[in-house]
Amino acid sequence: MDFPTLKSIIEGLLFMAGDEGLSAKQLAEIVQQDTGLILDVVHDLKGDLEKTQRGIRIAEVAGGFRLTTNPAHAPYFERLAFSPSRASLSQAALETLSIVAYRQPITRVEIEEIRGVKSERALHSLVGKDLIEEVGRAEAVGRPILYGTTRAFLDYFGLSGLSALPEPSAMNPEDLLDEQTQMLFEKLDERQLTIDEISRTEPKEQE
Repeated sequence: MDFPTLKSIIEGLLFMAGDEGLSAKQLAEIVQQDTGLILDVVHDLKGDLEKTQRGIRIAEVAGGFRLTTNPAHAPYFERLAFSPSRASLSQAALETLSIVAYRQPITRVEIEEIRGVKSERALHSLVGKDLIEEVGRAEAVGRPILYGTTRAFLDYFGLSGLSALPEPSAMNPEDLLDEQTQMLFEKLDERQLTIDEISRTEPKEQE
């Protein structure tokens, strides 16, 4: 396999891996190449992205590599995240949020097992809206990210704390998610807070 092809494949693999990223060892196993060569390819790709001023970067986090956005473009990402047209939550995002709220800390894979569908886009949306955040890493293969809710989540739904989440009634496990999601919908209807309102009223604290 030639170097440019390997570089293209690794870029696609990192894109598919999302926030969890992939280690050099994992990449080497997938493409069946030497780990040292993989590190050379990743560093070369990283340099290419920076040199050509691309909108994405490669970051090394917790011993793995993942794609991130160009930090110089942060103001534009903030406008996207907090634009009124994107303030409302989709059904997929609310389902994902309800799972995180009631079962945190939880990984993306665990969320997808519960929902039965891919949830990466919903997670990215919720992180962008500051409703969920990375709260740690699971003690499992690949050290997947654990997600939990933020203070903005409590403000968004008018909750004093996680203990104030609506209590699900006793029911079949397969029906539980629907009820939890519906209860969050009801809280949202009560509050009618937008992301813009939260950003205007929330005290500014360092991240």
